Amino acid sequence: MRFGFDNTYARLPERFFARALPSKASAPRLLHLNRDLAELLGLDPETLASPAGLDVFAGSAVPEDAEPIALAYAGHQFGNFVKLGDGRAILLGEVVGKDGRRRDVQLKGAGRTPYSRGGDGRAALGPVLREMLVSEAMHALGIPTTRTLAAVLTGDLVHREESLPGAVLTRVASSHLRIGTFELLAANGDGEGVEALVAYALARHYPEAAPEGTTPALALLERVVFAQADLVAKWLGVGFVHGVMNTDNMSISGETLDYGPCAFLDEYDPAKRFSFIDRGGRYAYANQPKIALWNLARLAEALLDRIDADEETAVRLATERLDAFPPRFSAARAATLRAKLGLGHAEESDVALAEDLLGRLAASRVDFTLFFRRLASVAEASDGAAEAVAAMFDDPQSFHTWAEGWRARLAREGVAPKETARAMRAANPAFIPRNHRVEEAIRSAEGGDLASAEALMRVLARPYEDQPEAAHFAEPPRLEERVEVTYCGT
Repeated sequence: MRFGFDNTYARLPERFFARALPSKASAPRLLHLNRDLAELLGLDPETLASPAGLDVFAGSAVPEDAEPIALAYAGHQFGNFVKLGDGRAILLGEVVGKDGRRRDVQLKGAGRTPYSRGGDGRAALGPVLREMLVSEAMHALGIPTTRTLAAVLTGDLVHREESLPGAVLTRVASSHLRIGTFELLAANGDGEGVEALVAYALARHYPEAAPEGTTPALALLERVVFAQADLVAKWLGVGFVHGVMNTDNMSISGETLDYGPCAFLDEYDPAKRFSFIDRGGRYAYANQPKIALWNLARLAEALLDRIDADEETAVRLATERLDAFPPRFSAARAATLRAKLGLGHAEESDVALAEDLLGRLAASRVDFTLFFRRLASVAEASDGAAEAVAAMFDDPQSFHTWAEGWRARLAREGVAPKETARAMRAANPAFIPRNHRVEEAIRSAEGGDLASAEALMRVLARPYEDQPEAAHFAEPPRLEERVEVTYCGT
């Protein structure tokens, strides 16, 4: 079998990666094939769904044009620097899709690599399904993300706290270059390697960013700062909590990478965290912007020697690029909030209006997604809509008081109420991967029933449509269904 791979990363110096072959699965079974993505990649879905395609996705066969490698990188994990590498992921190669974009095709959970550090290199079904569901939902929500091409059961057990069915995820990404990739080379004193990787990253992701006369490392830092500021603003807009924002999980391309202990807000709580290992709340919902900037500072440190030979000059230039993060993020965040509130043009008081609302949502622990979706009905003055939304607050007058200022602001827009409501529904999803629904799908799949996962996938593919037949997927969890803790799956 051939994928039409063109493996540019495998042509970089061998110290950037290690050769690694996937391990065979004993009894693979296809759980999901993303046919639309396959066609975008220029691949034939029918061939991928065949026994030969299944063997590739399970790790039991390697396409003849693949060059399987595990990538080397480091990372600051909860602030502590560690040398890492792909311990359970193997990059098969790169394809150039019908849209002209180059993407990695990677197996996650297909066995040990030289970087496994004693681990088994396998993945359990639960984490594979979580990444499949959430990454495809994020794509449908319009948020830059890695995607899932396929998921398979291996027929083998993996052993964590208990024995679980094993699975492999085929992940597609613009690349798997991370901040931690640059950190590893810098920590090894490999200035030539950093320079080569900068040139590669610019050519692959930001070819327009480094015209003649610019400093490549500085140009790359600037673009990554912008990409991450925009990305995190989008995360906050849908209530997404990444859960493990280590530098090895931050993509140079600005895509959401690594869906481990991720989750979505039910009630609005800026301090909300889900990850079992994040006991201090380092990666809580509202901390994500400042952690992104902290991570970007680690990238800047890794690039200093390539920015300028004079350390003081290099630090000054890098700091100027990092200082662009807060205003870029604030502008992106403001644009997101305006869209959620139905505001088409900017006024200086808009952010204060939005922050006032968020404070009221937090005080009453109002469901974040449900509130904004219902607010569109208030904008078009549907019968009983304002009273229904106000009832979501401990004190209904809290909403009514805020809504007076919001309505006055909408009036200055000069837009028909129905058009405002339409725009708001295009900015506020009806459906997100509710944590309890994801857990429900995982539990059912572990018991051999994939119907819940398949139904959830269908709904999440159209998050901005009402889908009355699937209304239960939009409902918040009952008290006994609430998910308070998530796990990374390793």
